[in-house]
This record gives sequence, C-alpha cells and structure tokens, in this order.
Amino acid sequence: MVFGEKADRMIAAGIPVVKLSLGEPDFGAPPAVRQAMRDQYDGRALPYTAALGLPELRQAIAGFYRERHGVDLDWRRVIITAGGSAALLLATALTVDPGDGVIIADPSYPCNRELVRSFGGEVISVPTDATSRFHLTPELVERHWSGHVAAVMITSPSNPTGTTIPYDALAGVCALARGRGAWRIVDETYLDLADREADGSAVRSVLTCDPDAIVCGSFSKFFGMTGWRLGWAVVPEATLEAVDNLATNYFLCAHTPTQHAALACFTPESLAECERRRQELLARRRITLDGLARIGLPVEVEPNGAFYAYCSVERTGLDAWTFCERALDEAHVALTPGRDFGPATADTHVRLSYAASREALAEGLDRLGRFVTAL
Repeated sequence: MVFGEKADRMIAAGIPVVKLSLGEPDFGAPPAVRQAMRDQYDGRALPYTAALGLPELRQAIAGFYRERHGVDLDWRRVIITAGGSAALLLATALTVDPGDGVIIADPSYPCNRELVRSFGGEVISVPTDATSRFHLTPELVERHWSGHVAAVMITSPSNPTGTTIPYDALAGVCALARGRGAWRIVDETYLDLADREADGSAVRSVLTCDPDAIVCGSFSKFFGMTGWRLGWAVVPEATLEAVDNLATNYFLCAHTPTQHAALACFTPESLAECERRRQELLARRRITLDGLARIGLPVEVEPNGAFYAYCSVERTGLDAWTFCERALDEAHVALTPGRDFGPATADTHVRLSYAASREALAEGLDRLGRFVTAL
C-alpha cells in the first residue's frame, strides 16, 4: 500500500507511473451487476439483511459451488461478509484464542498474520520455496507442529506467488490438522481464476476433501468487484450460532444493495463474461512471464491461479525494498516488495500484478528492462 500511495501521488503530480503493485483487476464488475446496482437506487427501502446475509445470495453461492466445483453445499453454511477480508476476520475470531498457534506459509497474504496477532494468537511461520510451489506440505506442517497449534491457514491460489497448492498436499495438510483437532482455514478468493485441470475441470475446492474446513471467498477477483466490498465464508454447521453472533456484533450485515446486485453475478451472461476475462488474464500472464524472462528476473514457479508473478531480484544486487523504491523513482513502475509477505523472501523477491492492461504491462516491462540494464 505504501508503494501504491506513492505511485498515486506521482500520478497526481503528472508523472506517468505504471501501477503493477495492487491486485486489482481493471475490468470492473460485469455489466449485469452494474445495472442491478443502479436498479437498487430507485427509491426503494434498503433495510438491513440478516447478519448472515441475503438468503437468495447464499443459495446462489451454494449453487455455484455445486455446478462449478461439484460440492453439495447446504446454503445455510454460506455467510455473506463485507469483503473477503471480513470473512477472514470472522474465521480468525471464531478459531483463535490468546496463546493459540496458527501455521501459515511464508510467503503468504500479510493480513492473515496480523489478524492472528490481533486475537492474541502466535503466527507459526513456515518458510516455503519453489519445491513446494511456495505452499505448505504435510511434511512441513509436521515439522513445525507444536502442542498449542489451533489452526492451519492456507491461501490457494496464493498471494503473492499466484500458484495453487497441489491437491494431494492440500488434502494431506487438512487431514493432518483435522486428526489433531485443529481448524483448517482456506482462502479460496482466487480459486475461480485458476487454470483448468488437465481434464478441463475446475481446480477443486478444499470442500471436496475436507467438508468441515472454513472457506473464505470474495467477489473482488473473479467477479472484478474490488471496491464493492462483498465476500463470503463457508463454515461448519456446528459454528453457525457463534458466527451469527460475531457477524451481528462486528458488522450487523453486509451492504444491502450490493448483496442484491451480486445476484446478477450468477447469470449465464455474467459467468460467460468472467470466463472471457479469465482467458484475457492468461494472455497477460504470457506477456508478463516472457517479459520477466527477457529482463532476467526469474520466476521460479509459473503462476497458475492468481494474477501475480513472484520474481527474484537477487541478481540485481539490490534488496527487494530498494529495488521497488528505485523502480518507482527511476523507472516509474510500482511493484510490491517481498517484505509484505514474510521474512523468507523479504529481501529477494518482488511481486508483479498482471491485472493491469496489456498495454500497461508492455510499457511497464519495457521500463523495468531498461532499469535493470542500467543497474
């Protein structure tokens, strides 16, 4: 966010910065969703919904899991939240007490660590590398397990690496944690952007191997609704009363008109548009990976899910923070340093988001190439 804010100040001052730092698709919401939101503001009353969300929307999400991922999901287990961040907050509030340990891969989404700490939990950071696609494995979890572990948190596809966890590893980690009485929290925000399997099917949700895992999802990425702030969680049936209490006290409910408008996400028209955009992101990925290879900034594991490339800057002789500072100041390209995502790759890696347009990516990569050559 520091680099994004600095980039915005430079743009306001007339400097043409290429922003490749934030994970924000440039598509916006599908047209049918935008029209549905406009329809909400016709003077009708917009009362609170139930704390757990609009029943029709919860049913639509359950239907989406059934049709896209083959998961027979009771819609009452789907909770509507004020963004995927609120889903992660509820999941952490539900599962973490002071002194509890939570196993998290390093590198990983930074907010998860701060949520755990805000409830008095201890982050058990597990360094990962390219051999595991920067994900947890049962062996790594076993090695870092201790008696006070209460939960394991997984983000797949990953932010910052863009990679999915191999299904066998996901099932193995969940089975190990479940066998020891620990919660499994899996952030699937980017799941529907992931590459198809070899047989053409969608990447499987954790719910196919662990029906009682807590799943966090979002309308921000696949549906392009970042600023709309709408997400969901899937929770075990036994926790519904507790989650209802937490949601009521934290949020009361998610934004009513956005919940109604989001129903239009699940029409054939909107789903086809989102799939078209997923294909566009594949083209942008190719531009990005080819450009980084040309520059000499290696991506050890090609992304196959989220729209991020996590590249090493070691050969430049700069640490990642300095590389990002100088790339912004000298090349006018905004990136995100590895420090955000944990100590394991803090100084060696940089995240590039290819959610920007093809034109922005081409220009940004050309500028980075000249910058690295000058080094």
